[in-house]
Amino acid sequence: MVNEIQKASLSTRLGIPMIYGIDAVHGHNNVYNATIFPHNVGLGVTRDPKLIKKIGEATALEVRATGIPYAFAPCIAVCRDPRWGRCYESYSEDHSIVQAMTEIIPGLQGDLPANSRKGVPFVGGKTKVAACAKHYVGDGGTTKGINENNTVISSNGLFSIHMPAYYNSIIKGVSTVMVSYSSWNGKKMHANRELVTGFLKKQLRFRGFVISDWQGIDRITSPPHSNYSYSVEASVNAGVDMIMVPYNFTEFIDILTSQVKSNIVPISRIDDAVRRILRVKFIMGLFENPLADFSLTNQLGSKEHRELAREAVRKSLVLLKNGKSASQPLLPLPKKATKILVAGTHADNLGNQCGGWTIAWQGLNGNDLTVGTTILNAVKNTVDPTTQVVYSETPEADFVKSNKFDYAIVVVGEPPYAETAGDSLNLTIAEPGPSTMKNVCGVVKCVVVVVSGRPVVIEPYVATVDALVAAWLPGTEGQGVADVLFGDYGFTGKLARTWFKTVDQLPMNVGDKHYDPLFPFGFGLTTKGKY
Repeated sequence: MVNEIQKASLSTRLGIPMIYGIDAVHGHNNVYNATIFPHNVGLGVTRDPKLIKKIGEATALEVRATGIPYAFAPCIAVCRDPRWGRCYESYSEDHSIVQAMTEIIPGLQGDLPANSRKGVPFVGGKTKVAACAKHYVGDGGTTKGINENNTVISSNGLFSIHMPAYYNSIIKGVSTVMVSYSSWNGKKMHANRELVTGFLKKQLRFRGFVISDWQGIDRITSPPHSNYSYSVEASVNAGVDMIMVPYNFTEFIDILTSQVKSNIVPISRIDDAVRRILRVKFIMGLFENPLADFSLTNQLGSKEHRELAREAVRKSLVLLKNGKSASQPLLPLPKKATKILVAGTHADNLGNQCGGWTIAWQGLNGNDLTVGTTILNAVKNTVDPTTQVVYSETPEADFVKSNKFDYAIVVVGEPPYAETAGDSLNLTIAEPGPSTMKNVCGVVKCVVVVVSGRPVVIEPYVATVDALVAAWLPGTEGQGVADVLFGDYGFTGKLARTWFKTVDQLPMNVGDKHYDPLFPFGFGLTTKGKY
């Protein structure tokens, strides 16, 4: 598909190649058989920029494997409220962790050559992709975490919390910046000339191009598209260089052309946009190599990349509780047992494990979406061959009582979601999750593994469970969960988000005056592993 688009553009008068981009936000997540890495909320836990850089390198290879040269990643939002449906796309509530994780950019794009000019984009050849820092700026700070809404904060707050990672990204040569749907103090970011042209382009000396979000300019007005000529004028004059117009592009072209002819949009603004887009295309090597390199196809879902994802899963798990008392830890679990129970809606469900932005935009339920290892299969792969593993998704208490299990692993959590569909004011684990925990943990020693895109309400269950693990959204390599549960590797993860007691406390972030969490930022018990 990409080659067909390229051949068409190369046959035009000037032969300028197209730039095709894709949302590769946790690996090349739209493509069957690609390696799906943990979502950013889990990667922040690792506090391991070198690992994140390797994930960027692997993702670039898998994106290039399908002929695509541009990824709309990383999301460097600082999620300040877990009610936001995109919170899992954010590495942390703490901007310093988000800043450290911008190391994914040299992974995706390649290391900047020595003495590069600050702010000039860089892409290091055919195995690398152009990256995109998003969503500029303040997307993680909206009121009540409502997606695309209004971030009410002083300029001091905006520049000290939400802006720092953009500074790091630009120093690392990021090629593009995507503007946020959200507003800052009532002003839509897609129309904010002071921040897009004034700060990003002039003060930070960013030399790549600024891209709108999907139908982002339409949403400058409410309802969207109700005054499209104003949307075109306001966004282009604000400094947006490339506009995502998924459907009626002729309308956009006609309006912009007439606005340039009548000098509503100055030709100097068009020249700036074209200069920036061409600069990125030249730096990427698109003119020399516009077509796909078929020698890279074997990179998709490669063994090395899956091993890397498995390591990322191990390092992203956070052990929140281990045993009813510290002197009697439950984890690591013994591999050799007579009979064990694996239960819960998320134990044998690859779609739930991967979350949103996986094959489909909202994610998918079940095991036929792509290739991977569920937590149940990981457990079966790990225990001693003599250990009987019984799987029951939603067991009744009587069943658990009558079976004399040595211990149980209960895996529950959130269904997949993306963007606004994930906005939640209650953050509860839906049934049958709570019933399964009650039916199992009331009877037998149990470890509960929570698969979620953010902290959820777990305070009511903590006392009844023996051990509790936050697994976030681990992706396709569920084997990493079993690696740590059974002690081949130790738990090392530390919360990069505050775990609240009740939603009434939100927003609550580390450093707040009335900070009273269930588990504080930076918390995480450790265990020793063999490796």
